[in-house]
Parts: sequence; C-alpha cells; structure tokens
Amino acid sequence: MSGEPMQRAAIVLAVTAAVLTAVAQAFRSAVAAVTVTPNASSRRVDIAIGGAPFTSYIWPERVKKPVLDPIRSARGTIVTRGWPLNPRPGERVDHPHHVGLWFNYESVNGVDFWNNSDALTPQDAAKMGAIVHRRIVTAKSGADRGELVTESDWVLPGGKTLLHERTQFFFSGDASTRTIERIATLTALDARVVFADAKDGMLGMRVARQLEQPSNEPQVFTDTAGRATAVPAMDNTGVSGQYTSSEGKKGDAVWATRARWTSLTGTIGGEAITIAMIDHPENPGFPTYWHARGYGLFAANPLGQKVFSEGRETMNFTIEPRASATFRYRVLVIDGTASADRLEREFSSFSASQTSHPSRY
Repeated sequence: MSGEPMQRAAIVLAVTAAVLTAVAQAFRSAVAAVTVTPNASSRRVDIAIGGAPFTSYIWPERVKKPVLDPIRSARGTIVTRGWPLNPRPGERVDHPHHVGLWFNYESVNGVDFWNNSDALTPQDAAKMGAIVHRRIVTAKSGADRGELVTESDWVLPGGKTLLHERTQFFFSGDASTRTIERIATLTALDARVVFADAKDGMLGMRVARQLEQPSNEPQVFTDTAGRATAVPAMDNTGVSGQYTSSEGKKGDAVWATRARWTSLTGTIGGEAITIAMIDHPENPGFPTYWHARGYGLFAANPLGQKVFSEGRETMNFTIEPRASATFRYRVLVIDGTASADRLEREFSSFSASQTSHPSRY
C-alpha cells in the first residue's frame, strides 16, 4: 500500500483513535467519584457520589440488622420510606422491620430473622433472630466506584451465632443513575442451616409512599407465626408506582412470579424515578421469585419456592456446617423510566461480572 490509500488509512486510524479517546474521556467525566466514610461511633458508614449524599450503611440496635438507609436518586430524591427512623408526613406505618434496603429471611433453622424489630412484645422478641454487625473490613473511596466490606453474625435467641455473613458492597453513579451491588456470603458454623420455604425474604427494600402502587383496598398479611399485620387503605394522591418484570408482567401480577429483574417506576414531586433489582444467574434459586407488594415492599426471595408456587416446587435451601453460599444482587436507582432493553443490558453485564468475594469464615 502506498500513496493515497496509505493516507486514507492513516486518516481513518487517526479519526478512530480520536473518537475512542473522546468516548473514554466522556465516560470518565460522566462517572462520578465515590467517597465511603466510616463513623463507627455513630454506627454508620456514609456514601456520597459526586460530593452528594447517596446512602448510609447503618446498624442501629432498634433495627436488628444492618441496612442501607436512606437511598437517594442522582437528583437527591429519597426513594425509601422514612418511617420508623425518619418519618415523613403521609407515610404508611405498617411493618416496622421494613427499613431501607436489607437482607435477611423469615425461617432459618426455624428462627425468624425477617420480622424482628423493637416494636415486638417481649414474648415475641425472645423468639427472634438478629443480624449483628461485627466490623468494617474495608471502606474504600474511588474515582469511579466505592467499596465497603462488612462482617456480621446471624445470632439466635440466647446469643449463639448460626451464620457468619461477609458482605461486599460496590457503589457507583453518573449524572442520572445510582448503582448498588451487594454480594453476601453466608457461612454456616458448626450446625447445618436450613432456610425453610417461606414468604418473607430475602433482599428487601421499603419504598417511598409515592412509589407504591395505588390501592383502594385494605389488606392483612400474616407471617409464619400467625401474626397479622393490617395495611389500611389510604389516599392515593401522588401515588404512582408500577412494577414490571423481565417476563413482561406488570403491577400486582409480578408478585409470586420468577424473573431475572423487576423494576418499579413512579413519580416523586414531578420527577420520574425507576428502581430496579437484578438477580444473578449464580444465585441459589435463580431466577428469583418476586415478593413485590403494592404497598411498598419490593423484595427478591429465591428461597420461598413452595409458597410462591402454591406447592408445586419445594426448596428448603441448606448450608452444611462450614460451607458457604453467596447471593449477588444489583440495585439501580434511575432518573426517569428504564426500557426493558436497558435492564436486559444491565442483567447481562451483571451476569458477566466476576466480582471476587472471600467465602471462608
């Protein structure tokens, strides 16, 4: 090749290099820096993106588990319910154990970790398990991603530890999206651990009132111990949420169905917001069942297969002594709506991720 063809080739290469450089620079400018700031004396780790508060990892004694709360959109709008820690006018005040974003389960060797809170009677509280934060292993800020690694114990009534949990969080964001990746490895100690098929689990979020689905009917929900919780009918002004799953189901039809991902879209103060939870193909029970309630509980439960399938399936997931199981989830808070194609791309990228995670106690 010589003369004019070589010149054309050189021009093409130069233009390609310039485009790739511009794309890389645009990507770097769009992705915001993440700061992860521990404050152990206040029982919290604060996460900021682009200098603005995003969420906090907190472990108040009254909540009986570590949670991320509150969670904000890129514009700073809080998308989680405030009650019971920071109540806001017009919120529902049911299910005091629903705080922020959390991870636990209703029946672990017969012990309920899900429903525990400081609102229980002493008799009921004595039967509950608690997840006790033990230490912050890593708190790392970064130019495009923050990392937090924590250790907790799943503690039985009486104080014995049943499971050790080591959780790795990754936080990132850009001008319109906030992302949480939560990778939890549960390690059994000296006993076999059985997660009996149950309705209440496992990754849960309680969303702001405006993101609930409109409903004119009061409801009553019962846990495995027979305790009933009433969810009254309320004024639906400003309530606009709707679930959509990867399988095309919408609204209440998402509940008790399997899907790779589920999104919840609504409007807060004129701002359209989408929250999406994405399952990982290596998770037990994939694709997860969705425990997505119109009153604001948005949860993925891969282990409650009997109740969700009306008895057609049974799991009773088990971790043998000193063995481990890992659960990976990605949670997105998106300004505006999110197409199914976009969420499929998020699922594909998350599925391909090979996030390292220590699995030994």
